[in-house]
Amino acid sequence: MNPTTGDGVKPALAELVALRATAQRRPPARKGRHNVTGPAQSSARGRGMEYAESREYVAGDDVRHIDWRLTARSGRTHTKLFQAERERLTLIVADTSPALYFGTRVRYKSVQAARAAAVAVWAAVRDGDRVAILRGSRQEAPVPPASGARGALRVLDALVRWYSRPPADDTGLAAALDDATRLLRPGSRLIVLADPRSIAALPESRWPALAMHHEVVVLLLTDALEIEPPQAMLPFALGDHRVELDLGNATQRQRWREEFGRPIESALENLPRRGVRVYSLQGDAPSESWLPLLGRAQSQVA
Repeated sequence: MNPTTGDGVKPALAELVALRATAQRRPPARKGRHNVTGPAQSSARGRGMEYAESREYVAGDDVRHIDWRLTARSGRTHTKLFQAERERLTLIVADTSPALYFGTRVRYKSVQAARAAAVAVWAAVRDGDRVAILRGSRQEAPVPPASGARGALRVLDALVRWYSRPPADDTGLAAALDDATRLLRPGSRLIVLADPRSIAALPESRWPALAMHHEVVVLLLTDALEIEPPQAMLPFALGDHRVELDLGNATQRQRWREEFGRPIESALENLPRRGVRVYSLQGDAPSESWLPLLGRAQSQVA
């Protein structure tokens, strides 16, 4: 086994570290513009002396920094952001649903989740962000925000642990997002790695508030078998039992599509309407293929 590519069943720290070169080949982050909500993609922003950009005012912002000209032009209150007092936070929320520990091509969805998260981590390090990660758990605290390679390695270590086997104390994606809201600050970047059915279980009403104040990207971990199964009799292990599904049968195939295909289609259609960038990432796809979504205005994302 090549340590930089792994065996596809469990993520290896070496393969996640090796993705640094892939992630950091992306073009340097651009400065923010007035028409883009969220932070400028510079290494640090805050209330220093050098102006960086303006964004819409949120509760808690200093009223002394209201951008009156942009407020007058847009009809919405905007505040100025300045350079070099605080770093942006990139927070990764990891779904650890048992449905992720499965795959038919190249790697398990769980391994692809770990790899995609590693790409996000190294991209954040390049952009000068602090990085943190959490999952739905009552026992394990989030990996706290930290910058540089030290912060990245803490996150990668958590990814290897969480995606090597399903954690016994998983409390679900909804609980993880509840915890995330307590860590996020206006202008943060939120990356959510999830099985499509975990996303489908969430009310769509929870996304607009997140997208209003943060850059939100949802990566749907998918498998080719889920999207387009063969029209054949397929055996599956169900605990200690073996079951067979005739996916050549129209009724069975429709039930399969409702179970696996519909959540993907629904997320791809509805999340962008809530201000969320979303990408379906199959297990055999390049783990960095979603990177062009970072730093783009929502209107530019198909």
